Amino acid sequence: MPIQKIPEKNAVLFVWLNPYSGVLLKTPSKTLAIDPVDVKPKSLQGVDAILITHEHYDHLDPRLIIEIQKATNCQIIADAASTKKLKHAIPAEKLQEVKPGVIIKIGEVSVKAEKCNHTAQSPVTYVITSEDDVKVFHTADSLPFPELAAIGQKEKFDVVFCAVGIASGSTPETGFEIARLTKPQVAIPYHTASVASQTEFAEILKKELPRTGCLIPQQNKIYQLSKRK
Repeated sequence: MPIQKIPEKNAVLFVWLNPYSGVLLKTPSKTLAIDPVDVKPKSLQGVDAILITHEHYDHLDPRLIIEIQKATNCQIIADAASTKKLKHAIPAEKLQEVKPGVIIKIGEVSVKAEKCNHTAQSPVTYVITSEDDVKVFHTADSLPFPELAAIGQKEKFDVVFCAVGIASGSTPETGFEIARLTKPQVAIPYHTASVASQTEFAEILKKELPRTGCLIPQQNKIYQLSKRK
């Protein structure tokens, strides 16, 4: 679903695209798609950049990415393994390989790759900072890892997406641990086809981390989230 409206000041809009980590994120000036699979190309016709976290089938569809890039001339930001799968068909100036620590600017929006605890070849997570300094952490299907505490303390996240199912080893408990370590204003349980898993995550969060809000998303619905006050 394309996002036609503009977020309010100090806010971002997002749509959860699939049961995995597919997210469409809109800041005041840019639209980013992260791990888009199982979507129609026309739903992403306004994107400025596509971010890929790793090469697994539920995160990277090379044919879809190539089609969208040709139609929009958007920028592609990807981990090493995904870059290798795309470089034969994406113009070199439009394809940027990242590893943890690399920062890329898309206009006034900042994208920083961070570590990802997952079984893929070269997975990354993404810290996305909007023009209004709204901080979003897209954790792909990462399991918790100790460095998350330092990342969270430094970035002071407004929003963190937490995998709670499907991905190897991920559960509501591991998703909660990501929220506990990063301490965002709002935690979002995704990467699951189970509302029960999302609800369990929300219950653990409310009990153990009551100062962090929880938004249980539905696919293809537009949500607005605001900067931490």
